[in-house]
Amino acid sequence: MSTLALQINTMVEHLHEPEQALVLEIIKRFIPDDVATPEDLIAISEAREEYQRGETIAFEDIDWS
Repeated sequence: MSTLALQINTMVEHLHEPEQALVLEIIKRFIPDDVATPEDLIAISEAREEYQRGETIAFEDIDWS
């Protein structure tokens, strides 16, 4: 964790819980909704490995009927 993040963490710990909840909501507004989660990154890595091994099916080869 960066020095700045540690400072923020220390300051937030000194707040009462209602104020911590408010700070959390403010911070959430700065985080994009489309950020990949750790699980997303694992799934992406696995998909790339499957693609490299030729274990994928082309979209046009799928029978959608």
